[in-house]
Amino acid sequence: MLRTAVKKVIKALDANDAAGAQAAFAVAQPILDRFSARGLIHKNKAARHKSRLNDRIKALQAA
Repeated sequence: MLRTAVKKVIKALDANDAAGAQAAFAVAQPILDRFSARGLIHKNKAARHKSRLNDRIKALQAA
């Protein structure tokens, strides 16, 4: 579930689809939060994923 959501964001980014990446990120973000709250992944790892994906989305939108 988590890896699939993150991969969908990355796939949209690789296809230069800013709107699709933003939509996929909106789905992936609460999943990352839920997994970190339950202790399945470390909270810093979730924050790192969200930060890096968001940076890539912003860079794509700026281009």
